Amino acid sequence: MLVPVEYKSVSKWVRVPKVEDVYIYSEFLQGVLAKFNLPGLTSLMLKDSTGVEVDSDIFDELLNSSRVSFKAFTEEGNAAVQEILSTQPCIQSQVVTKSSRNMSLCDGTRRKMINILDADMVESHGRIPPVHVRITYALGITTLFPNLKDPDSKNGYEHFYDHQSGSGYLAWRLKTVQRNSAQEIEKSKVSFQGGPRHSMHSPVRPLSGDECNEAMSVTRHSSDITLVQDKMKATFQQRQKVVQDRATASTVLDLSPRFLDTSGSIEQDFTMLFGKEVSGTFLAKWPTFFKPRIIADCKNLPGSLHVDEILLSAQQESDDGGKCKLYGTEVAAILLLLHLLPPTSKGKKSRVKMSAKDAAGRLVKFLRVGKSIETFLKDTGPAQPFLLCVGERNDSIQHFYMVMGQKAIPCKTQTGAAAFDELFKAHCAFAVSSDEALCNCYTFIQTTVCGIDVGRVKESPRVKEIRARLLHSSV
Repeated sequence: MLVPVEYKSVSKWVRVPKVEDVYIYSEFLQGVLAKFNLPGLTSLMLKDSTGVEVDSDIFDELLNSSRVSFKAFTEEGNAAVQEILSTQPCIQSQVVTKSSRNMSLCDGTRRKMINILDADMVESHGRIPPVHVRITYALGITTLFPNLKDPDSKNGYEHFYDHQSGSGYLAWRLKTVQRNSAQEIEKSKVSFQGGPRHSMHSPVRPLSGDECNEAMSVTRHSSDITLVQDKMKATFQQRQKVVQDRATASTVLDLSPRFLDTSGSIEQDFTMLFGKEVSGTFLAKWPTFFKPRIIADCKNLPGSLHVDEILLSAQQESDDGGKCKLYGTEVAAILLLLHLLPPTSKGKKSRVKMSAKDAAGRLVKFLRVGKSIETFLKDTGPAQPFLLCVGERNDSIQHFYMVMGQKAIPCKTQTGAAAFDELFKAHCAFAVSSDEALCNCYTFIQTTVCGIDVGRVKESPRVKEIRARLLHSSV
């Protein structure tokens, strides 16, 4: 069959290949490229005469149902970016080959690419390139390198340029060039501000005033753990009013002290907020999917004694007969995530940037068995929630605690992954902001691992980049 195709106001007849009575979409696109003398790697989009986009799944049916004509469009960003990058010796080997379309870029190469593209934008379009130009370059990057596309964002390229917030790697580099223009400096914060939005999956009927007071009294004084958990479930919505009010949020453990000695109570509140499926997501996905990909990606980090030690610990299995340093293999893998999502300095004036190693000290602390937990908590002072590991050595942990408000809450399950899962759930259940140095890490756990508030919570470009990199990994 021959069909007319229009490209940039020029129309030509193009033959549609057919195999076993099926019209082949991919071969037809190649025919369009050849007919209009376009490069073989150019990405095409087809629309019918009414302007509706034509995909491969309806191509054969559409041709069989009626006589059609097409308009072809190229993703100009791909061609522009490829042309710019292919002249750069430092990265051209990754750009000009077809196999590169299945590759990611290391951090160093990505930074070079951003610098090159921003320099070209400024040279061609001035110090403040139009929004559509920035979008074109961002789209070009993810078109040329599909593994850099973020599947959880609207367009997939927002970590390179997000026109709504003005953020992304391309935007940030432009702001460095434009730093003398105060209007171009974005004032943004990436953090939990009271925790994720609450979905309220609880089917429990809210209690009246007297009923609630009676139930709260039972939770404080009863020794029947099953009864305590039932009454805590019944008073869940009243407790949420407390934690969602900034004036009273810090008193939740005083009003509900059984969180300190009733195992599983935090998980119960989290499940009532987000549902049973979300509650089990971290432990289902972390060990088998995210952990091996994080380990593999961190092998490309610049070498250091600290990173090497964590990598060694993260790769050890619990039953391999050896000792795992740094709190065990699962916690070590979480500390590796901190190295992929390190703290970022904020503010107009440059400050000393906190290292990932220092940030790790705000996530996990160690206490030797026999030392007083009360004294430790007093010396630690007020701090955002963290994981306390108690053992003979930091490679032999016997107990995990969540510390919040200078109170130690015993973890339900004494494994590293389960303990961190409870720590994350405590942030959500009690609407507690995370330590600023850990915001990227917790945001990644929230959106990418657990799927909470995807597309609604503000994420840094680094979080989006690591998500795209890990989700496209073939480990």
